[in-house]
Amino acid sequence: MITPPYLKRGDKIGIVAPARKISPSDIATAIEWFEKQGWEVMYNDNLFDEYYQLSGTDEQRAANFQEMLDNDSVRAIFCARGGYGTVRMIDFLDFKNFVQNPKWIIGFSDITVLHAHIHTNYGIETLHALMPYNFVVNNLSPESLDSLITALTGKQLRYRFINNAPYLEGEGEGVLIGGNLSILYSLPGSISDIDTSGKILFIEDIDEYIYHIDRMMRQLKRSGKLDGIKGLIVGGMTNMRDNDIPFGKTVEEIIFECTAEYDYPVCFDFPTGHIDDNRTLIMGRNCRLSVNDMIELEFDT
Repeated sequence: MITPPYLKRGDKIGIVAPARKISPSDIATAIEWFEKQGWEVMYNDNLFDEYYQLSGTDEQRAANFQEMLDNDSVRAIFCARGGYGTVRMIDFLDFKNFVQNPKWIIGFSDITVLHAHIHTNYGIETLHALMPYNFVVNNLSPESLDSLITALTGKQLRYRFINNAPYLEGEGEGVLIGGNLSILYSLPGSISDIDTSGKILFIEDIDEYIYHIDRMMRQLKRSGKLDGIKGLIVGGMTNMRDNDIPFGKTVEEIIFECTAEYDYPVCFDFPTGHIDDNRTLIMGRNCRLSVNDMIELEFDT
């Protein structure tokens, strides 16, 4: 895997909106915070375009993203928010210059499309991390902000905390991949699909019916994506819903059923995803996972 250059004071970062539309007030707080870190913020004049719920047409969003990919002075690209739309514009992008001059691509949720596509096709690390919009809609924890700085400036990223959730005990080591479960579920058969073999898989989701979680986990299992992994990290499963007639199982029970035949570690409630405590993960980086009454995750430097 290729690690993009780490950030230092004075570096330029770009903001793009590959999915849902945003307004200037949606990113103002984040820009202020970025500038306090000593980073110069750039964005295209068309960042706030609207096309129904999207931030411009597919071609417009792709053109804005392409401009940041091709600008060699931009050292990191923050996706402003998720929602939906990244999959509609990703095939318009040309990654040739990005491969020659890698930079950090940062975001989560719908941005899982980019994490998966870049990992599979170009072998370049990306960051599953908070986005500018989260500065407005979340009460971000100090740990989530600190972890972003740690990852972007090249310090070692490691987590250790008491495990208060169900788990399957064990240890595993491998490259971290994954992201939003609904997005991962949509990728098989495309050039953005991921190979999970020998890797540590991370999943999270929001606002899904419990039976949808069961459907998606069954697809991962039946397609072999739960075979041969070295560990499963489950982040925030936020605002899960049930039907009037209950499905009859919890998210944890569904995932335990789908992983029961394997001997790798499984942990829940890892502080990442659609939650206030949204810790940064380095997608594509080798890491070590230990799960028992403590959860430990340590990335290589």
